[in-house]
Amino acid sequence: MPFEQGSWAEVHLTVSDADTAEALRSGDVPVLATPRLVALAEEASVAAIAGQVPAGHTTVGMRVQFDHLRANKVGATVSAEATLEKVEGRRLTFTVSVNDECGLVGAGKVTRVLVEIDRFLDNAR
Repeated sequence: MPFEQGSWAEVHLTVSDADTAEALRSGDVPVLATPRLVALAEEASVAAIAGQVPAGHTTVGMRVQFDHLRANKVGATVSAEATLEKVEGRRLTFTVSVNDECGLVGAGKVTRVLVEIDRFLDNAR
């Protein structure tokens, strides 16, 4: 496998109205939605292995274990970090965390699987 354990990336988001629980229909308050927070953690995971994925392949999400600990209003900036902790065959496990200027917003694990793009799309229903 071409993946380097310990690979790391960070991505940032300034919370907009489109990122809220109201907008994503995951709640009825105008704060950063849990699904958007998870998507940001996955984005950081993908960024952590950028340039390491073989041609004709990609990684797809398989499992997310995430605790959303604190709310963020529109206008807040959050940063997601992902570190590749374990490579087991085609399975990649990342430790992820999201922080704002006050500290931890959420944390967990993201597992992605290496797939061959054409085969994956052929099997999609």
